[in-house]
Amino acid sequence: MKLRIVVPCYNEEEVLPHTAQCLLGVLDQLQQRGLVSKDSGILFVDDGSKDRTWALVESLATSSPRVAGIKLSKNRGHQQALKAGLDHADADVAISMDADLQDDPAAMEPMLQAHLAGADVVYGVRRARDTDSWFKRVSAHSYYRLLALFGVDVVFNHADYRLLSRRALQALSGFREHHLFLRGIVPLLGFPTATVSYDRQERRAGESKYPLHRMLAFAWQGITSFSPAPLRFITALGLIVSLASLAFTAWALWVWMFTNRAVPGWTSTVVPVYFLGGVQLLSIGILGEYIAKIYTESKRRPAYFVERSVGLRPEEANNASGTAE
Repeated sequence: MKLRIVVPCYNEEEVLPHTAQCLLGVLDQLQQRGLVSKDSGILFVDDGSKDRTWALVESLATSSPRVAGIKLSKNRGHQQALKAGLDHADADVAISMDADLQDDPAAMEPMLQAHLAGADVVYGVRRARDTDSWFKRVSAHSYYRLLALFGVDVVFNHADYRLLSRRALQALSGFREHHLFLRGIVPLLGFPTATVSYDRQERRAGESKYPLHRMLAFAWQGITSFSPAPLRFITALGLIVSLASLAFTAWALWVWMFTNRAVPGWTSTVVPVYFLGGVQLLSIGILGEYIAKIYTESKRRPAYFVERSVGLRPEEANNASGTAE
């Protein structure tokens, strides 16, 4: 079967030559074992990099027919770059992974074996988080538990290292959302799945593209894209605040009528104003987040534009944008 390894890249010039060499070696091994065809290859997606990433992709594509690349017209974010690569992966199976090679390429063989056993989607799942800092481990576990608490169907300790069959790729191409959260979208496909465990490696070079603020933004994206729980939380909070306000009113009346401890007018005025004002601002902010998503999606603008491509056949390069059908 024809395999396409999809690798989104953003400012990865330091690690890209090593990544290409390693993945080409993995393709050689898989071909020798009879798992993939000789026309299998790698598809690098340059997500509007500001360094020499695209120049390296062009050089690699020139030196090897098994390397191809597409360059997005501007930076669209990791998820859109990954989706663009999957849209252009004309293959029997596609495996997506990051350019830093922290996702062990050796796990591709058991992924392909699981696919041959009937799985359309194979998730690469981290066996442990020994290479992470204490803070990263705690925040990551909290992240998955928070998503599960809000009802978002995700695979624990799975990022974007996964195998998709041709029919899974075709089904995924129907999703044209701007606010992409592929970790939540792929489970919606409903096809047979399997998991493969692997040990995550140290980053070969360069810096992580997901600092803390981007991780928090990504977590919020996942929650608000797949769960109405925050809206229901507002309803529950409104009920609780209403009951608390009634209780506070009853207490204030009791103190005023039966004791002499009350400072006239201060507590009963200031506390409810500040408390209810804070709740209202929080509620408006959460509502605004959902309304902003509705506003963006209603425009149905293309999610990305491909500026250039190299090493692709015409039928593979014909999807120049992520336009909603």
